[in-house]
Amino acid sequence: MFSSLNFMRQPDLLGMTVRVLLALVCGGAIGLERTEKRRPAGFRTHILICLGAAMTTATSQYLYITMHYPISVSRMGAQVIAGVSFIGAGAIMMTKWRRVRGLTTAAGLWVVAIVGLCCGTAFYEGAVYATALVLVAEVFFSKLEYRLLRDNREVTVYAEYEKPSCLEEIVSKCHMLGVKIVDLEITRKGDDGASSCAVLALRSRQGAGREDILRELAGIEGVENVVEA
Repeated sequence: MFSSLNFMRQPDLLGMTVRVLLALVCGGAIGLERTEKRRPAGFRTHILICLGAAMTTATSQYLYITMHYPISVSRMGAQVIAGVSFIGAGAIMMTKWRRVRGLTTAAGLWVVAIVGLCCGTAFYEGAVYATALVLVAEVFFSKLEYRLLRDNREVTVYAEYEKPSCLEEIVSKCHMLGVKIVDLEITRKGDDGASSCAVLALRSRQGAGREDILRELAGIEGVENVVEA
């Protein structure tokens, strides 16, 4: 794209150095944002994945161009995408409130691997553009998403209570607050006197807000814990 960068696209020591350093910078920039949000796959993980992907494509180019091995340059890069999918799957988890966590981190790992492939093939412009767009999506769009959800009248509540009659009081309290119960699921019920747990999907069009709902439900006698799922 930029002809002035052609001298850095050659499969020599300078070209390899630029590819590896750019992969380190791009992977670190994306991983730093994940680290600040205390995600399991953070700064070092993103760097390693990006470096590994860059070195994979750089190695395939070296084998084909310099060593003249009859291999497909794109084949090794395709294996990187498949391999990173397993790592991304490990970042996704199901909480005890039946909510899926880690999807953004898993998608970020997949994207950072592609950024590494761009670096390894000396597509520096694509690597920089992709990194900038990922940071915009993770930093600025996340704030926009938070503002949109803050005004959302739907909330999912996880509640732990001592006895079945507490659930009836929770349902009654929701009706008093003008909150509609969209879905109700009892996730666990102890046979040895342990607390029961329930997940309630609530919708409040004209009724109480999110904080009021959590406060009122937590004040019911026999309810041990109420959190937003």
